Amino acid sequence: MGKIYITDCDHANINEETEVFTKAGIEFELVQCKTEDDVIAKCKDAVAVCNQYAPLTKKVFEAIPTLKTVVRYGVGVDNVDVKGATELGVKVCNVPDYGTFEVADQALALMMDITRKVSKADALVKGGVWDYAKCAPITRLSTVTVGIVGLGRIGCAFAKRVHSLGCKVIGYDVYTAHVKSDPELSFIETVSLDDVLANADIISLHCGLNQDNAKMMNKATFAKMKKGSMLINVARGGLVNEEDLAEALQSGQLAAAGIDVTCHEPLEMDSPLRKAPNITITPHMAWYSVEAASDLKRKCAEEAVRGFKGETLRCPVN
Repeated sequence: MGKIYITDCDHANINEETEVFTKAGIEFELVQCKTEDDVIAKCKDAVAVCNQYAPLTKKVFEAIPTLKTVVRYGVGVDNVDVKGATELGVKVCNVPDYGTFEVADQALALMMDITRKVSKADALVKGGVWDYAKCAPITRLSTVTVGIVGLGRIGCAFAKRVHSLGCKVIGYDVYTAHVKSDPELSFIETVSLDDVLANADIISLHCGLNQDNAKMMNKATFAKMKKGSMLINVARGGLVNEEDLAEALQSGQLAAAGIDVTCHEPLEMDSPLRKAPNITITPHMAWYSVEAASDLKRKCAEEAVRGFKGETLRCPVN
């Protein structure tokens, strides 16, 4: 009959998944795969899988013909060969709405930290320096233009937050019809990517990662940004050329950056970002709250059950 496999999972437990699968009467197993060969060896009779980081390639799909549905823990599907899955009739799903508010809040927290220079001031005070002037200049937020790259659920949630602070909001996305048709988002001025780069004081990334936009933030794009502007990335580390970002911070082309994601995680000890000035780095925690973590696990398992049963899927990406 086949099973549902959790190909890999670094969460503390699989309580929510166990409850969902048991209620559905479906056999399941957590196998902790790291490579495509691991998946092939350990998930031979899979009908559906919940997947975190293990690579799901065309080779995997060819080797497991029973596999019909892949559900990613999270929004991104960059470790899944979506094209290969589509060719072989495997449906790929994500969980796009488990941590929308959390990620938007983290982007806002990073923005507030680098604009109000909270971390810098904290370090100065703890080092014995009590002088606000050491953090000058600080700009009034209501005079700032925030540019958002990626106007999906999270990008729009972040837009609402910064708009409430009085910021002007401009944004770029391949698809903007939903923005233009929603009265609640009428404050967002949709523009080209070049316009965002040229006019934003702060740019926040909220788009997925694919072969077309990998390292889209690089030396060339940083040069198009206002001197002294800032970058926030809570989306995917691969969107940014980290060597170029470090250089832009060192030269002052960028005044600051706040990032929650990096190309290699954990961040490598020799990463140039560790020595770059005026950067706040958090450990891919934007998605997390107690509630979001539980929602992610439950929604991922429920989608896998729908895939196993051949029911209509909630969030297919292909």
